[in-house]
Amino acid sequence: MIVWIAILGALAGWCLVDFEEYGLLVGGAFGLLAGWVLRRAVRAELTVATKALQDQIDALVAGSVVARPEIVETEDAAPSPFTAPATYADPPTPEAVVVRPEPEPAAGFSDPPRGVAAVRAVAATPAEPGAVATAIAAAIAAARAWLFGGNTIVRVGLIILFVGLSFLASYAASAGLFPIELRLALVGIVGTALLAVGFRTRDRRPGFGLALQGAGIATLYLTLFAAARLYDTVPMIAAFALMIVVCALGCALALLQRSQALAATAFAGGFAVPLLLGGGGGSIVGVFVYYTILNLAILVIAQRQAWRVLNLIGVIATFGVAAWWGVTSYQPADFVAAQSFLIVSVLIYVATAVLYTGATPGRLGAVVDSGLVFGPALAGFGLEVGLVHDDPWGSAFAALGFAALYLGVAAWTMRYRREGFRVMTETMLAIGIGFVTLAVPLALGARWTSATWALEGAGAFWVGMRQARWMPRLFGILLQLLAALIYMGKASHVASALPLANPGFIGAMLIALAALATAWCLRDPLPHSESAVARSYARLEATLAQPTFLFGFAFWCAAWAAEAMRIVPSHLADRPPVPAFDRGVQPLLVMLACIASAWVAQTIGRRWRWPVASWPSHVTLVALVLGFASALDDGRHVLYLPDAIVWLAAIGLHLHMLYRNDADAAATGQHPLLDAVHIGGVWLVTAMLADCLWLGIDRARLWSTAWAEVSLLSATVAVLLVLTLSAGRAMTERKPAMRWPLDRHASAYGWVAAIPIAILSYLGAMLTAVGSSGNTTPLPYLPVLNPVDLSLGLALAGLALWRRTMLAANPPPRGVATLATPGALAALAGLAFVIINTIWLRLAHHLFGVAWGSDALLGSVVVQTGLAILWTSLALALMVLANRRAQRALWLVGAGLLALTVAKLLLVDLNTAGGGARIVAFIGVGVLMLVVGYIAPLPPKTDVPNDRSAVA
Repeated sequence: MIVWIAILGALAGWCLVDFEEYGLLVGGAFGLLAGWVLRRAVRAELTVATKALQDQIDALVAGSVVARPEIVETEDAAPSPFTAPATYADPPTPEAVVVRPEPEPAAGFSDPPRGVAAVRAVAATPAEPGAVATAIAAAIAAARAWLFGGNTIVRVGLIILFVGLSFLASYAASAGLFPIELRLALVGIVGTALLAVGFRTRDRRPGFGLALQGAGIATLYLTLFAAARLYDTVPMIAAFALMIVVCALGCALALLQRSQALAATAFAGGFAVPLLLGGGGGSIVGVFVYYTILNLAILVIAQRQAWRVLNLIGVIATFGVAAWWGVTSYQPADFVAAQSFLIVSVLIYVATAVLYTGATPGRLGAVVDSGLVFGPALAGFGLEVGLVHDDPWGSAFAALGFAALYLGVAAWTMRYRREGFRVMTETMLAIGIGFVTLAVPLALGARWTSATWALEGAGAFWVGMRQARWMPRLFGILLQLLAALIYMGKASHVASALPLANPGFIGAMLIALAALATAWCLRDPLPHSESAVARSYARLEATLAQPTFLFGFAFWCAAWAAEAMRIVPSHLADRPPVPAFDRGVQPLLVMLACIASAWVAQTIGRRWRWPVASWPSHVTLVALVLGFASALDDGRHVLYLPDAIVWLAAIGLHLHMLYRNDADAAATGQHPLLDAVHIGGVWLVTAMLADCLWLGIDRARLWSTAWAEVSLLSATVAVLLVLTLSAGRAMTERKPAMRWPLDRHASAYGWVAAIPIAILSYLGAMLTAVGSSGNTTPLPYLPVLNPVDLSLGLALAGLALWRRTMLAANPPPRGVATLATPGALAALAGLAFVIINTIWLRLAHHLFGVAWGSDALLGSVVVQTGLAILWTSLALALMVLANRRAQRALWLVGAGLLALTVAKLLLVDLNTAGGGARIVAFIGVGVLMLVVGYIAPLPPKTDVPNDRSAVA
C-alpha cells in the first residue's frame, strides 16, 4: 500500500510541476507519508474486524492448555513472515511432534514464546495505577519478540546474503579474480543449493524452508540475468528460456505448498534483479521481455490462487519501473518496445483483476480489487500519454483504446459471468465510459490529468459505495480535489474555433459531472465497516453531500464561463486570437449561464427531491448584481443590444425560480433569505431604471440641463410610489385575492425595500431643490409648472403618501413608529420649506435676471424682499391652519417662522435693501402680521381648566 500510494503521489507531483523530475521526489515523499498513515488505519480496521475470530482462537488455545499442562508444538510453531496468511495457510503436516514444557530458542531460527506470552499476559491484566509502565513493558516485549524471533533473522539474513552475492559478483567482475563463467556458475550453484535445502526442510521447518526457496529462486534470476545481459556469456534466447523455467519452478513450488509468501518472495527478487544489477549499456528490450515473463507467471498463478499481495507486487513493480525509466532514460527509438510492453502489461493485469474477482467471494458478490482495476487504468494511461504526447491525436486514441479494453471486459463478464460479477461489470463499464468521454477533450488538446483523475475518482467512490468500503470512497474524493487543483493550475485561454468542444469547457465539465455524481451518491448515509476509523470517516462523509454538490455546480458554471470567455484563432496569420463573443457581452453570458444552470438544478432538485440542488436558485440575485456591476464597469447599459435580450432572459429565469422557492417555502413558513432576495431585486431594478435614464440623458446630451436631476429623481420617486400603491395597499387591506409576491412579501416590498428608496428620494429632492437652476431647455421656464418644481412636488407628495400608508399598515411593520416621531415630521416640513424657497429663487433667476449662485442670490434685494414676504405668507398659512384645527404646536411653528422673518428684516434687509425694496418688505410683512393677529390668534390648550391664559 505504501509503495502504491507513493507512486501515485510521485505521479501527482510530476504533473503539478510541469513534469519536472523533482516533482517525482516531492510527490513520492508525500505519498510515502500518506501510505504509512493509511496502512496504520487499515491494520486497525483489520484488527477490529478479526477480533471475534482472534478471541475464539485464544479461547481454544486456553482450553487446550487447561486440558494439557504441557505445550505440544512443532519445532517451528511460530508464524513466519514467509508463510501465507490465514486465508491461504500452508497445510499442517502429520509428523510426530516434540513434547517439551518450555522450549528453548534454537540458534537463530526458534520461536519466541516468552515474548509472545509476555505480551498476552500484559494485555490480559486489568487496568491498574501502573498502566503506563505496563504498556511500555508490553511494547518492549513485543519489539524484542519481533527482533529476536527466528523468522525475522532468517528474513534479514537472506536479504543480506542476496545483496552480498550481488556485490560479490560485481566485485569479482571488476577485480578479474575468476573467469566470469566460473563466477556465474558459483552464484548459480548457491541459488540451487538454497532452493534444494529449502525444499527438503519444507515439512519439518516450513517457514525456514519457504524462505530458503524464495532466496534460491531470486538468486537464479540474478545469475541468468547477469549472464545474459551484463556479460554475454549466455545467449539472450537461452537466458530467457531458462528464466521461464525458473518462473515455472517458482510457480510450481508456490502452488504445491500453497504459499503466497514464497510466490511473493520469488517474484520480488525477480523484479529486483534489474534494479540491483542495472547499469549502463544494453537494450531495454531485454528488461521488458524479462518483466513480461514475470507478469505472465503471475497471471498463471492467478488462475489457481487469489493472492492479492503477489498481484500488487507485479503491478507496482511493473508500472513503477516503467514510469521511472520513462522519466529518466526514454528515447524515441524505444517507442515500439515501450508501447508493446505497456500494452501487454495492461492486458495481463486486467486479466489478473478478473481472475481475482472470480476467486474472491464477498457480501455483495465477488470482490473487486480496486488496486488491480484502477491501477493499470491510471498508471497505464498516464504512461501511454507520455509515449504519444508528441502526436496531437495520440492521447485521444489512447483513451479510445483503454475504453475498448474495459468495455470489452465488461461485455464479456456481463455475458459469461453475470452471477457474482455484478460489481466487476459495473466497474469496468464505468471506467470504459469514462475513457470514451475523455477521448473527446483529448482529441481537442485537453489536459488528461485533471479529467482522468476526476473520472477515476468518481469511479473509485462508486466502487467503494457498492462494496461498503470507506477507503476507496475517501480516495475518490481526494482524487477529484486533486483534479480540480490541476485544472485551476493549468487554467488558461486556449484558442479554439469549436464551440463547447474546447479544453476549458470539457475539462471543467468532466470535473463537474464527476463531483455531481458523487454528490448524488452521498444523498443518504452509505454503508461501511464498523471499525473506529470507518465510523470516524462516516461522520465526516455525512457532512460532504452539500459541499460536494456545490463544488460540482461551481465547476459546471466554470465550464460555461470558459465557453463564454473562449477565444478563436484569427483569420490572419500575424494577428493574435480574438474573443468568440464581444468582451462587453462576455460577463453577461457568464451571468446568464449561471442563472440558467441554477434553474436546471432547481428543476432536478424539485423533480427528484434533492434539496441541495435548489440552493443555487436562492442566490441568483448575486449573479444579477455582479453582471450589472460588470456592465457598468465596461461602460455598457441595460438597453444595449444584445444586452437587453440577455437581461430579459436572466431576469425571467430569476423570477421563475423565485416563484418556485416561495411556493416551496409556503408549507414550512417564510424563509428569511427569500425576503432578502425580493428586497434586493427591488433595489437592482431601481438601479437598472436609473441606468436606462442615464443612457437617455447621455444620448440627448442633457447633462448641462436640469433634465438629468429631474429624470433620476422622478425615477426614484416613481419606484417609491409603485411600492406604496401596491405593497402599501396589501399591507393595509390584506385582501386574500392579492397576487404573488405581495400575498406574502408585502411588508418586505412596502417597508424594508422602500426605506432606502425613500431616503434616496428625500436626498435627491433636497439636492435638486438646492442645486438645480430650473434650466429645462428646450422647454421655456414657467413658474411652479416647470419640470423641476413639479418633480420636487411629486417627491414631497410621494414621501408623505408613503409615510401615511406605512403608519396605517395592519399589522404595523417593525420600526415603523419612527415615521410618527416629531423628527420625521420635521424632516418632511424642512424639505417642503426648502422646496418653496427654491421655487422663489428659480423664479428670481429666470424672471428678474439674478445670477444662479449663492453670492448673487443672497446679495439680491429682490430675492431678500421676496423671501421676507414668502416666509410671512407661510407663517400666516401655518397659523391660520393651526387656528382652525386647534393645533397649538403648529401655530407656534408658524409664530417661530414669523419671528425669524422679523429678525431677518432687522438684521439683513434693514442694512442691505434699498429704499423701495425695504419699504415693500416692511409694509408687506407688517400687513401680513396684522392679518395673522386678527384671523389666527393662538389656539387654547386642550386642558382649558388648567390654562391660566384662558381664565384670564
